[in-house]
Amino acid sequence: MKEWYEALFENYARKYDEESFVKGTLGECDFIEKELARDKALRILDVGCGTGRHAIELAKRGYDVTGIDLSEAQLVRAKQKAEEAGVEVEFLRLDARELPFENEFDAAIMLCEGAFPLMETDEMNYQILEGVARALRSPGRFIFTSLNGLFPLCHSVEEFHAVGTKDGKATYRSNTFDLMTFRDHSIITITDDDGKELELRANERYYVPSEITWLLKSLGFRNICIFGARLGEFSREHELTTEDFEMLVVASL
Repeated sequence: MKEWYEALFENYARKYDEESFVKGTLGECDFIEKELARDKALRILDVGCGTGRHAIELAKRGYDVTGIDLSEAQLVRAKQKAEEAGVEVEFLRLDARELPFENEFDAAIMLCEGAFPLMETDEMNYQILEGVARALRSPGRFIFTSLNGLFPLCHSVEEFHAVGTKDGKATYRSNTFDLMTFRDHSIITITDDDGKELELRANERYYVPSEITWLLKSLGFRNICIFGARLGEFSREHELTTEDFEMLVVASL
């Protein structure tokens, strides 16, 4: 039986590219470039690359990028978009919990909850971080976003999604946030690329900054910095608060 995130992305690529939360690619890549000192010699791994929006944009800017994702449909769309853009990106179908790389990349990105923290257990989410740590050379840079556990302590996740949802886009309802596990259980409704409506029971893990810091430190990361993640406006100037739905993490290895 497929997990909810596997079923979600089984036939949801073109529709995914129409969602509002994927519209910040250019500004987010500006931040990535700045963090990497615009060194075009660096090899970048994009974990949970989806339809390849960050990987393709970075390739346009001259970087060597490899994108991995579990969804065949997302990868097919990513390859089509790369061809249309006239750039070369290596797209591989891999499970982020079982990354096969070792000391191969200078930087890794993992944005818009492409893999972490969608997994069923904390152990599985940790496996993703472990795999990234193995894949990176030292010195290496890791840039990723995660759901901010401070947000649901002060706000309704369901109301947040309702405000950001437009007609024909993914909707979330019946959100139940568990204070013991920091997992939000919800029902997601989407219309797939064939026009079929799907209803899925989702389970997403929210993390607080101290958890992220400890997890990364245990894997040898240092200089761990956490900021508020604003769509298309990633910046070290944005201090993380309870108003931020996502956190932006930058760490060195």
